[in-house]
Amino acid sequence: MSEQNDHQFDVVVVGGGPGGSTASTLMAMQGHRVLLLEKEEFPRYQIGESLLPSTVHGICKLLGVSEELEKAAFMPKRGGTFRWGSSPEPWTFSFSVSETFSGPTSLAYQVERMKFDQILLDNARSKGVEVREKSSVVDVIEEDGVIRGVRYADADGVRHEVRSRFVVDASGNKSRIHSKIGGTRHYSEFFQNIALFGYFEGGKRLPAPNSGNILCAAFDDGWFWYIPLTDELTSVGAVLRREALERVQGDKEKALMSLIDECPLIAEHLSEARRVESGPYGEIRIRKDYSYIQEKFWRPGMVLVGDAACFIDPVFSSGVHLATYSGLLAARSINSVLGGDFEEEKVFEEYEARYRNEYALFHDFLVAFYDMHRDEDSYFWTAKKVMNSSSSGLESFVELVGGGASRESGLVNAGSYAEQHESTFREFSDLVDEPAGETGADRDLFDSTLVQSVLEEGAKIQVHAALGEVLDDEEPIREGGLVPSADGMRWAHPSY
Repeated sequence: MSEQNDHQFDVVVVGGGPGGSTASTLMAMQGHRVLLLEKEEFPRYQIGESLLPSTVHGICKLLGVSEELEKAAFMPKRGGTFRWGSSPEPWTFSFSVSETFSGPTSLAYQVERMKFDQILLDNARSKGVEVREKSSVVDVIEEDGVIRGVRYADADGVRHEVRSRFVVDASGNKSRIHSKIGGTRHYSEFFQNIALFGYFEGGKRLPAPNSGNILCAAFDDGWFWYIPLTDELTSVGAVLRREALERVQGDKEKALMSLIDECPLIAEHLSEARRVESGPYGEIRIRKDYSYIQEKFWRPGMVLVGDAACFIDPVFSSGVHLATYSGLLAARSINSVLGGDFEEEKVFEEYEARYRNEYALFHDFLVAFYDMHRDEDSYFWTAKKVMNSSSSGLESFVELVGGGASRESGLVNAGSYAEQHESTFREFSDLVDEPAGETGADRDLFDSTLVQSVLEEGAKIQVHAALGEVLDDEEPIREGGLVPSADGMRWAHPSY
């Protein structure tokens, strides 16, 4: 293979998904020279199709793609519908119940990721990012303990060396370079989930106005997602515990149809549907969605974004939110260093603290949500059996999810964690345990302290996007911490 050197960039971003596109665009908008390297050629297939309002009305508005999203006519998502917990009937929550997300911002989208990711990547190009597809990063350049760029191979096998001030790894859970950050990736022993999924045409829809909702239904071996992508196309997947691995070996179609038969609600919705058998949606796929968190999120010259840093169980559609949110945080940090505002260590300590905090909030949400499935033999409470523990189910769950070096309070000390959060979890559980009513009436989950905490950062991003500036009452999340600058593109000292 031949070798050639490329000119320098301020930043090299590895990965063209939502996290990489977000980070690169927000840095290019500040006038920095940004190169984005993507190993595939877009449009390409990707899972993770259900968005949250903060991504649609916050991040996407900051990126300047709101008009393109409207033109794409993605399926409107007003909330979620669940057959879960002690209620035998499906129940619904709507974003519009929250004052924060009332009005136009109460809608999110269900998206075909091929189309959504293409919009974000094309927007990055239009904002000045140099995008090179079919370019696979094989290693980083390290000098004196600092990352100074990357090495990659293009579609013709030609090797390139690109030097830069920063490298952003946004290449997902299968990143080839995330380990260069140092430390280890801590996996949950409980959430070693297996997802088996495919696509169907002609599936039924929930009654209006909730026809675009994600539908999640628990059954003995796990839970199903049912995501309407268009009026005809539906993404359907079964998330199974690891003990069910043998169920997905062999004939994948037979396995998926067998699992559907075991979940009456999903079976009924697909009773008149047919599976897509050709094109990008014609394959039945398997993913192992391990929940994990990296011990370190950054080192001098390099930062991890999105799934390269951490991943949490997908039942509440947090994947794209966490990816784009971390992209925003990374852009603020790098913009601040390149702009001469702060030293690198200061801004990336802020980055890591905020991203870990957001991850922990979704983790708490997940614990509370799974706490409602109380059957001793159920999927969500096999934790107690796996641990052979005399602790409560909640403590067993947290012990399993935790990685001791992750520095997450909720993932390290299960006993004290459970005690500290018991009232919050119970408040949330009581709201969901209310009778669903004859029509599966909306649950006002937004009255829950836990849910309000989860939504808080997303609400701030939406306000920033709507007003074009950050509110001046922003408070640091930790002692000695920073706050967003007035334009939201850098970090600043608190005003007090």
